[in-house]
Amino acid sequence: MYRFLLTRQWVILTLLALVLIPTMVELGFWQLHRHQHRVAQNSLISQNLKAKPVPVSELTSPGHTVPRGDYWRAVTATGTFDTAHEVVVRRRTSDDDRLGAHVLTPLDLTDGGTVLVNRGWVPTDGDQRAFPKVPAPPSGEVTVTGRLKADETTGSSGIKDLSGLPDRQVMLINSDQQSELLSRPVLGGYLEQTGPEPSGGSPEQIASPDDGSIGPHMAYAVQWWLFAAGVPVGWVILVRREKHDRQEAAARDESAEEPGRPATADATV
Repeated sequence: MYRFLLTRQWVILTLLALVLIPTMVELGFWQLHRHQHRVAQNSLISQNLKAKPVPVSELTSPGHTVPRGDYWRAVTATGTFDTAHEVVVRRRTSDDDRLGAHVLTPLDLTDGGTVLVNRGWVPTDGDQRAFPKVPAPPSGEVTVTGRLKADETTGSSGIKDLSGLPDRQVMLINSDQQSELLSRPVLGGYLEQTGPEPSGGSPEQIASPDDGSIGPHMAYAVQWWLFAAGVPVGWVILVRREKHDRQEAAARDESAEEPGRPATADATV
């Protein structure tokens, strides 16, 4: 009664089940890895945000690539803002998803060197080509605290680096690009300012990264594995149902084909 498994329909169905099972198992592990990455990232963010701030020059230097272990590290920088070479980073959103720009101002350090400071978000009033109104930073020597971030690239951010932009407008925060514009060395990465708070609340400082949410990845992993376990169970149920249907059909056919018994009479002589 299981010879039907050799039919084309059942061969295709069985092969499909054999493909689905490892695929779903692999998708489950993919979601598990994403969960583990998120947990590790949250731990790194929390650790680096709580760490004692250190001078930015201790963690980076001109041409330095900020390693992942130093992302969001609390740092300080003392120097004077160079507003003459201030630029805005286009198409950035605020914490409530309003479109605007980030203000990127070089800070000439007292002990030498220059670091880029992302002072926060400002609105652009709908005109993407006009330079927005940017409140001036404190004059004179100032000590800035913030989070150390790595240089942005198209590969890491997904943001296309457009050419032909209006003067003093950029798409990416990149120390190498700004070093060329400034004609002087710039420390690798940049500082995302958290203090001092700007007068009047503008630019709007960037919120701390989320270090508490882990997302639904673990739930998705378990879901994929349950699907994988359900495939063979479903296959067995379908096989048994097919066998039962074929047995009933065979019994009906036998009953319909059985000839009627002729009437018999006792013959007496």
